[in-house]
Amino acid sequence: MKKTEGKILLAHGSGGKLMHDLIGSIFLKYFDNKILNEQGDSAILSPGSSDLAFTTDSFVVDPLFFPGGDIGKLAVCGTVNDLAVSGAEPLYISASFIIEEGFAVKDLEMIAVSMADEAKKAGVLIVTGDTKVVNRGKCDRLFINTSGIGKIGKENLHINKAINVMPGDLIIINGMIGDHGMAVMNARESFSFRAALESDCAPLNHMISEVLKKTGVRFMRDPTRGGVAAVLNELAVKTGLGIEIDESALPVRKSVKAMCEILGLDPLHVANEGKVIIVAQEGSMEEIMKVLKNNKLGKESAVIGRVVDDHKGKVVLKNQTGGRQFIGSLSGDQLPRIC
Repeated sequence: MKKTEGKILLAHGSGGKLMHDLIGSIFLKYFDNKILNEQGDSAILSPGSSDLAFTTDSFVVDPLFFPGGDIGKLAVCGTVNDLAVSGAEPLYISASFIIEEGFAVKDLEMIAVSMADEAKKAGVLIVTGDTKVVNRGKCDRLFINTSGIGKIGKENLHINKAINVMPGDLIIINGMIGDHGMAVMNARESFSFRAALESDCAPLNHMISEVLKKTGVRFMRDPTRGGVAAVLNELAVKTGLGIEIDESALPVRKSVKAMCEILGLDPLHVANEGKVIIVAQEGSMEEIMKVLKNNKLGKESAVIGRVVDDHKGKVVLKNQTGGRQFIGSLSGDQLPRIC
């Protein structure tokens, strides 16, 4: 973040370049420590004989209820998935609520029921929390913060760090991209697109656990804010390697693609809440794809690209006409308040 930028913008929470600049120039600068500097979806802790993963996230989605979910479902799934993609088994969650005076009790109860249902599906317990109520106009209805703890085996400590990623490794995603962002945007703006748009929000930990039983998994990350493009750019920079993705292999629902084209958006930059990007050895691809496709959350899985030794630190898209273009992380925010 440049010194001349004296105000926080919505784009600073987008998951893109401005957010990473803000984190680097303020939070990493003043909170500097070895664990934080890993910048994974979860912090990996070793307080004793066992290793733990610890994560936290805040949810400010607008609207609170959208096709395929609500802020409560999003909060639990988001925290569970951040632990799971770090190679951990999620165990416990905290839930803190900031509620605006006048918020409907029935809506709060619906959200609590949704959280309980998702926690049960994921096999985690909501064990502690906090509630604050603020004056009207001091909070946009409801914000939720969740933190999560999971246990992680020594064999999975590399998953969060990308230290084993090598040229030739394949990049896999477990299904259609952009569903969440477009569903929330459609509900927020009441575009009334005829095609059904529904969030992909789901807990991925059981599916990921089965994938991790196979050998050859190098790295995982869930492409939430900033979408697939943000994760792949982070990976390219972190490893110092190049990444090539094939446009024809990208799984994008027709309704999502159409809405993106109308609004001038790129599905690669649109948020997902039920997707995981897996980087794996080429020789492990068939077994991993078999596990994914046997799970209802991975039936539309696809190999979308590979890690290469060219254009180091960059992501290149091979388009359907044979051309190539660099895909960067956005500086601004296509869709604010998406999670």
